[in-house]
Parts: sequence; structure tokens; C-alpha cells
Amino acid sequence: MDRPRLLISAPEELFKSFFAAPERKRLGRTFAWTRLGPDAGSADFQHHLRSAEVMITTWDSPRFDDKLPALAPRLRVIAHCGGEVKSRFPRALFERLTITNAAQPMARATAEMGATFLLYCARNVDFYRAQLRKPSNRIYDHVHLHGTSASLIGNTVSMIGFGRIGRALVDLLRGFDLKWLVHDPYADRALARKYSVRFLSLAEVLRQAHLLVLTAALTEETRGILGKGSLAKLPDAASIINIARGGLVDLPALRHEVKRGRLRCAIDVTDPLEPLPVNDPLRTMPGAIVTPHIAGSGSHVRHEMARVVLDDLERFAHGKRVRNRVTAAMLDRMT
Repeated sequence: MDRPRLLISAPEELFKSFFAAPERKRLGRTFAWTRLGPDAGSADFQHHLRSAEVMITTWDSPRFDDKLPALAPRLRVIAHCGGEVKSRFPRALFERLTITNAAQPMARATAEMGATFLLYCARNVDFYRAQLRKPSNRIYDHVHLHGTSASLIGNTVSMIGFGRIGRALVDLLRGFDLKWLVHDPYADRALARKYSVRFLSLAEVLRQAHLLVLTAALTEETRGILGKGSLAKLPDAASIINIARGGLVDLPALRHEVKRGRLRCAIDVTDPLEPLPVNDPLRTMPGAIVTPHIAGSGSHVRHEMARVVLDDLERFAHGKRVRNRVTAAMLDRMT
């Protein structure tokens, strides 16, 4: 039997960062595959698209529109090496094709970044690091005489969003005996028994959020959920940790609060400015920790994502139900 024709849309270097030699060998066992760069308008891409039954997309792949079925009449399934597919394909394609993603491997890695930021903020590491960069040892005397109140153990942590990443974060930090206050109007309240969290209104969570972690999806409902008014409700010296999407936060309002010293932040994502401009004050501002969207970008995560994609495509090729299909009904609550 002829192997299904698979078109992979990715630059070579990015493709290899996902699909190492063992994964490429797996591809060849089931599919007749071709990899092309992300220029969907090229004659070569259009030619292979017409005969493709399966397609793999990556972060650099083009966004497709409603014309895709006419350009690819044999196409039956698209597997995305990533989590976010909502902006890549119009809603009608989710009803017409099988579209899968590979979000799960990123959840634990992103939660690890959240745990890193939480520890860093709770122990106020950035402050002490800055003190030791001064030509003075006064901080030793201060700590000797007064100690510190900084600790994560037994602390209360607030969180907005309780999907894969939020649940993975709670799991990772179980040994710290934390009290979790969560705002997520769509989360199943039965999860409170398994994860020992309290579900509260947004106002209640903000009021007690000395440590606030954002893990929510970016939707029309959550965009700008931490705007000027919400930031004003946070306690003085609160730390905002964003490992989700930059659009959840009003960046100028956050910058203002951090600059005047009332709030601190540790953010892996920014919006609409990503990459963050080289002259943005948040890069060097005291009280701000900024990383370049690294939470889910580890090479081991990419290889696991490729294996998730391969598992689903092999299941599809053998007439079995895929495990990571994204349906049109799911889109409204997804980034």
C-alpha cells in the first residue's frame, strides 16, 4: 500500500529542532514526506499541497484561510507542532479537517518556569543580587540584624487560569505546602479536591495576591484582564508572574507600577511588544525580571512534541481516533 503523502511546512533548522533522527525515521516508515520552507505562495509549495493528504505545521508555518481545501483537495489532517492553532486556521477548517496540536509537553515545562519565578520572587533573589552589585556589604549587616521574611514554603499563591499549566504547577510545588487561590470561571470545581485549591472571584484573588501567577488562555474575555484597574487592586509589593500570554497584561500599566516600585514582575511573555524592544526599560528596571519566551522552548520539549504529533498521525494513518484533536467547539476558550 502506498504511504500517505505528508507535507511538512518548516525551515530546515527549525524542523530538525523538533524532529531528530529517530523521529525522522518514524516519519519515513508511515509517510512519503516532503519538507518545504514556509513560503505558501511558492510554486513548489503549491504543487506539493495539491497532493498532500497530511500536513505538519510549526511556529513558522503560514496562516491558512478558507481557500485551503481548494488548494489541497486531498488533505485530511493537519498536525501542529505547538499548542496555539486558533489563529492559524479559520473555524470552518476545524469542522472540515482533523486538526491536532501538541500542547501537553509544553505544560510541564512552562509550569517549571512558573515554579522558578515563584521561588525567585518569594525569596526576593533579584533584590539581594542587586545589593551585592553595589560596592558595599551593608546588606550582610541588615540580614544579620533583621533576617528576612522571604519564603515560598507555606505561602499563599494566587493564580488566574487553571488549565494544563496551572494544574502542572500545583503538582510540581506540592512539597512546598502552598495555599492556592484560583480564579477560573470555567474550571471544574471538582478539581479543588484533587489539587487543594480554592476557587474565588477575580476581585477576591487580586485582593490577596502577594504572589500572582498567570496561566490563563488568551481569549476575548481574558485579554487585558490585568489592566490598570486590576493592577491597582493588588497589594503593595506584589509580584506578577506571567508564563501564559503577554496579552493578559496591560504592559504600559505594568511598566508604570514596577517603575514606581509598588509592584514587581517576572514575565516570560510580552504583548504587543514581542520581542521586547532593546530599549524597553523593563529589560533593566529594578523589580522586573524578563525572559525571552523560553518557558516551553527546551529541546527535550520539542522532541516530545514531535512524538505527540507522530503518535496522532500514525493513529490516523491506521484508522484510529487521534488523541489531540482540536474542535471548533474548543476554540472560544483557547489561546
